[in-house]
Amino acid sequence: MPDKTTKVRTMGNEQVKIFDTTLRDGEQAPSFAMSIEGKERIARQLALLNVDVIEAGFPISSPAQYEAVQKISDWAAKQEHSPVIAALARATKQDINEAASALESAIDAGRGRIHTFIATSHIHMKHKLKKTPDEVRAITAEMVRYAASITPDVEFSLEDATRTKPKFMHEIIRIALDNGATTINIPDTVGYATPEDYFGRIRSVYCEHPAFRNNGAVISVHCHNDLGLAVANSLAAVRAGARQVECSVNGIGERAGNAALEEVVMALKTRKDMYGIETGIKTRQIYSASRAVAQEAEVDVQPNKAIVGRNAFAHEAGIHQHGVLANKHTYESVRAEDVGRKTEIVLGRHSGRHAVAARLEQLGISCDIDRFMQLYRTYADKNKEVKDNDMLAIAKEMQSTAMTLR
Repeated sequence: MPDKTTKVRTMGNEQVKIFDTTLRDGEQAPSFAMSIEGKERIARQLALLNVDVIEAGFPISSPAQYEAVQKISDWAAKQEHSPVIAALARATKQDINEAASALESAIDAGRGRIHTFIATSHIHMKHKLKKTPDEVRAITAEMVRYAASITPDVEFSLEDATRTKPKFMHEIIRIALDNGATTINIPDTVGYATPEDYFGRIRSVYCEHPAFRNNGAVISVHCHNDLGLAVANSLAAVRAGARQVECSVNGIGERAGNAALEEVVMALKTRKDMYGIETGIKTRQIYSASRAVAQEAEVDVQPNKAIVGRNAFAHEAGIHQHGVLANKHTYESVRAEDVGRKTEIVLGRHSGRHAVAARLEQLGISCDIDRFMQLYRTYADKNKEVKDNDMLAIAKEMQSTAMTLR
């Protein structure tokens, strides 16, 4: 058996699969329920984004969930190319049958995945499942084998894996692999992990089980943001050998949410020097996907949200504005254009003469910049933002001085 120092493969053209769970875990956030039609629209947007897997829902949980999965499955089956469509199912025959029924079209087209799970931590087995470790072992073997008899694409998740005893975790992984699972998910279900310990856990899985190195099996990770570490944990897992990241647009999901797709993808792209890993995501579609999800869920994205927030590429401070006007890379590590956005210079009380002069030139105003800045400062100190109409109003106040409009 390899030791824990086994080097993780990092070929130049290696990719991490992006498994989008916006329509399943994302929608489970309180008050984030989406219409069936809205889910179909978002699924099409996710296809434009080129995600590898769309987890379309949890069919047995409600008739609307079943119908949404079925419609997305039917749509995907008719496309020349589409993401794999996954449906969630507890490790029971009833759940798996419901998922298989909803996914029938996608399965027939070779694009359907059954994602089944069972809890493996002591606290979950004792208080939620009320089952012994031996019962969980037996259920895992039987239900993974049953799912694999329906479709060759079976993902198995160990719910609350990061609070599961390592020895038992490895036993369950081995059982799932032996019975037909092709993707093993090690979720941080309650956002308990830190990057250091999650890296160690994923590395141990990679080293302990040859299937992940030699037989094409994939380690997946699904991180929640309860400690604000979902993206950091996901990236640590990629370094440790995970080759699928489960995430959601805008980071929506249960409680504090899931790892944000846009942050994971752009971190891998921006720091390719560190990770040596690519995704297939068409990043210029990221902002469109973010807006579509925010609109359908009727929940605004926080202004300072990385990549997709209103302020992510906006600059007000004078020093920053001066730098960005000279070269965007001075204060932007991510290119706004790469995610379908533009750099924005916002004029306010912190802006300097370089940014103000640039905006005056754009507006076609020629004036004494020193005198203009005196009036500008007075106005900006009383208002949160100085807009174009405000600039024109300030210019009019200067008509008594040497000022002409081109």
